[in-house]
Amino acid sequence: MASLPPSLSSLLFLTLTLILISISPAFSTPRQALDDHQDQLMKTGFKITLNHIDSGGNFTNSERLYRAVKRSSQRRQKFNEIVLTAKHPKLKTTVYAGVGEYVMNFSIGTPPKSYYGIMDTGSNLIWTQCQPCLYCVPQPVPLFDPKKSSTFSNVSCSSKLCLDLQYSDCNPFYGCVYIYRYESGVTSGFLGTETFTFEKVKVPKVTFGCGLFNLGAGFTEGLIGLGRGPLSLVSQLGEPTFSYCLTSWNGSKPSTLLIGSHASVNSSGGGGEIKTTPLIQNRKQPTFYYLSLEGITIGSTRLPVNKTTFALHADGSGGLIIDSGTTITQLAESAYILVLQEFISQVKPPPVDARNSTGLDLCFELPSDPSDRVEIPPLVFHFKDADLDLPKENYMITNSSLGVTCLAMGVSGDTLSIFGNIQQQNILVVYDLYKETLSFMLTECDKF
Repeated sequence: MASLPPSLSSLLFLTLTLILISISPAFSTPRQALDDHQDQLMKTGFKITLNHIDSGGNFTNSERLYRAVKRSSQRRQKFNEIVLTAKHPKLKTTVYAGVGEYVMNFSIGTPPKSYYGIMDTGSNLIWTQCQPCLYCVPQPVPLFDPKKSSTFSNVSCSSKLCLDLQYSDCNPFYGCVYIYRYESGVTSGFLGTETFTFEKVKVPKVTFGCGLFNLGAGFTEGLIGLGRGPLSLVSQLGEPTFSYCLTSWNGSKPSTLLIGSHASVNSSGGGGEIKTTPLIQNRKQPTFYYLSLEGITIGSTRLPVNKTTFALHADGSGGLIIDSGTTITQLAESAYILVLQEFISQVKPPPVDARNSTGLDLCFELPSDPSDRVEIPPLVFHFKDADLDLPKENYMITNSSLGVTCLAMGVSGDTLSIFGNIQQQNILVVYDLYKETLSFMLTECDKF
């Protein structure tokens, strides 16, 4: 296991060890044996309902837009810091972005207890807040108590998944204890295995973090990591295919996450044209899903973007990832400037400044006559082997109350670009980790 730096990590481990030793012995419930149920589960797959993190709040469209753009900017900054950390590993410990846009309901234990957690393709660990809590984020339901579940068992310190954690330690009573850091906070506790229930489908022996110290802005009751690491849900299931279909960002209808056989474009029944592009692996950042973006066309103009702008560099910087938790696409500055200039040259009337109310850089005033409209040029992202022609609502956000329509994109640093979830709405997005591909298919996600 990795040695811990003299920092918050070592302090938390010391605190955890002293308190865990003092409270109670390890749980002795035996691990539930695998049966034919999980084999059948992987043959049939299962479906999970997703809800936007703001869908339950009493927000206007303007407020939802501003909140979403602000979260997107914060997440982009965190991703850039992650990449910089990889380039200079002595600066600080590995962190993950955390705090995404979509939450999912699941149950833990026997008998099952219901919780919510963020779906995050940018991290790996599955975790929830547990008893005996040292510091927990307030939540509306009681914390998960492993003592009250007949299917809970601790994870040993010699377990491969314990060893896969960058920072873990061994506790004499609780086995593998961990710290998992996000830029917005930290979760720390012990690893366990438990039966998780997703939409009435039971999945036994899922390894997850029982968080006893959970500190972070925007945290919910937990998080379901869908990254490429061994601790993520998709990796633990051994299921190489998952997909999601996100409804309109400002609507109230739920979105869908599919795992297993139902996740493929061939079984979706959508009937749209399928566009497939390779997934790229970054050894410096193995959690993230990288794509090869080769160019951008606005109207009939292919932008003169340098071929190196979106290239993945040997030090782990650069490149473009697709992310479920980032609202708007964030482009490297040199490409972003070209995008802004081209939209300004092709769209009439001239732009207006609405950054204070929208958080977006480029907005156009809506005509006072409802019969008139702003003519918006088509936008195509040229991924390797896949030209994705985006519907206008996937890159222009119209706010009638503010009287503007705005480009749903922002600027990233030079370390990383991000393909955001507004650009992915009403598209079935399929991750095939066996073929190392990602596929797009235009779909009415509210009817999915």
